[in-house]
Amino acid sequence: MSETNTKKVTGTKVGVVTSSKRDKTRTVAVEFQKVHAKYGKRLRRQAKFQVHDESNDSNEGDRVEIAQCRPLSKTKSWRLVKVLERAPEAVSHSDEAPAAD
Repeated sequence: MSETNTKKVTGTKVGVVTSSKRDKTRTVAVEFQKVHAKYGKRLRRQAKFQVHDESNDSNEGDRVEIAQCRPLSKTKSWRLVKVLERAPEAVSHSDEAPAAD
């Protein structure tokens, strides 16, 4: 019987990186829907997590998958599993020549 080395990571969440200013730490916003107890209306909510990114691989706007881990600091107990989708690069308008009148 051969075992494969594919661990299934449980308890993962998918969110968007909102801040990448700190070294090896990212702030990730995870959106979810909650149903109002009385009225039954779906409400959009957001939770922010401090995520450990060892290789500083992610940037602002990237969609990432995060998983819970042991506490690494006072606020950081999540780690980056993988970057699912890169943010589109900002278009630089400084390359264009100024319009001549």
